[in-house]
Amino acid sequence: MNSLRVLRVPVDENESRRANRRDWDRYADEYQSTHGEFLGDVGFVWGPEGLTEESTRVLGDVRDRDVLEVGSGAGQCSRWVVAQGGRGVGLDVSERQLQHARRIDAESGIPVPSVCATATALPFPDASFDVVFSSFGALQFVADGRTAVSEVARVLRPGGRFAFSVTHPTRWVFPDDPGEDGLVASQPYWDRTPYVEVNDDTDEVAYVEHHRTIGDWVELLSAAGMALIRFDEPEWPADHDRVWGGWSRTRGLITPGTAIFVAVLR
Repeated sequence: MNSLRVLRVPVDENESRRANRRDWDRYADEYQSTHGEFLGDVGFVWGPEGLTEESTRVLGDVRDRDVLEVGSGAGQCSRWVVAQGGRGVGLDVSERQLQHARRIDAESGIPVPSVCATATALPFPDASFDVVFSSFGALQFVADGRTAVSEVARVLRPGGRFAFSVTHPTRWVFPDDPGEDGLVASQPYWDRTPYVEVNDDTDEVAYVEHHRTIGDWVELLSAAGMALIRFDEPEWPADHDRVWGGWSRTRGLITPGTAIFVAVLR
């Protein structure tokens, strides 16, 4: 296995997309094996805390609605939408993730149309969807957040809803460590320099994640003609012991790990 070094350096949209497509194609099998049971084949989880759409209903009623999931992975959330009577469509940059989606489509008997594409160039006509959502999907992996949010606004119908979850922006001040060391602030909140992993053997960028503050997200939504109507910060359940990367009970009982933004197109 190649070793990786971690940097905080600027990375543009094209390099981010190339790196993250390769990374998700490589990681998809392990991801689905490790997290598939927690996510559920026909399940909608907003983050590692386990908050479900069934309990929070940030999308509203999806029955008879056209619903796009951006960064759909194996389509678990979109499959839940279909099971509720919605017309779900998935989009992901990773072909391997979409292969898992097709496998679960067949196993569950609930197929979801899906396309391999990027969040910054959605391959759909204007005003195609009533709802667009992303559950820890593409948004924190794209450098050009302004274009991604503008693309969502373009494919939404007037009055349509956009909901997405990302790593809580305040988490970026802490190391990505599920233990007590992950509770010690070490990075300025306002430093938007991406988190980058570089392959030591090839010097290729292997993974990129982009930080935006809460204010940045609000500004991007407003600039795209959307109004923020809800902002959720799921609490860590008292009986939840799952460790998922930097998410854990140790950290989750003290500081939020997930932010859910909900907006409507004006």
